[in-house]
Amino acid sequence: MIKLRNIDRYFDSKFQRTFVLKGVDLDVEQGEFVSIMGPSGAGKSTLLNIIGLLDEPNAGEYYLLGDPAFQLKEKKKVQYHRSHIGFIFQAFHLIDELNVYENIETPLIYRNVKTKERKALVADLLDRFNMVAKKDLFPSQLSGGQQQLVAVARAIVGNPKLLLADEPTGNLHSEQGEMIMKLLKKLNEEGMTIIQVTHNEAFANYGSRIVKLVDGLIQEDYQVKK
Repeated sequence: MIKLRNIDRYFDSKFQRTFVLKGVDLDVEQGEFVSIMGPSGAGKSTLLNIIGLLDEPNAGEYYLLGDPAFQLKEKKKVQYHRSHIGFIFQAFHLIDELNVYENIETPLIYRNVKTKERKALVADLLDRFNMVAKKDLFPSQLSGGQQQLVAVARAIVGNPKLLLADEPTGNLHSEQGEMIMKLLKKLNEEGMTIIQVTHNEAFANYGSRIVKLVDGLIQEDYQVKK
């Protein structure tokens, strides 16, 4: 499903070149649940953004579902974002002018899902996340943890083929975090491919495989022992 070859991402300043990713090779099969770990500044979020077609490397090749990703026209990339890729951002990226219900519903509108089906899908997630009472509130009226839950719900509502999660439990207390991880595991068991960035060893072990990044290099890549 995902094939990265010799990926470099760097920034040039006047006198030096600083590598964020260097020579990264990574294959992810359909249906895998991969946890990316590593210290701050290791390149984890950059790698996720490249996989999610939000950033391009300076060198290397990337094939997504068999397509050479960096040759995709903008229209095709938008199509991928709408129909194939769900993204849980560290900074939430909720739409301030929309309430909780509308934020979760937005991806379904882009995909032309019928109103009746949209209502059922959003209602199910609001119920699952205990957010029914908050559905008419705006992001500014929510705590960080509540915003995180809305961001997760929005990312998974359209049942994407690929879910990219950047610290999906970062702002949640441990009980909420475990609920999200169990939900991601269930989605993975139902066939969704998931790549998450996490600092939490216990949550990383919900995946089937752990990739450790250090200074932009893949240092370890191993299966999780169950």
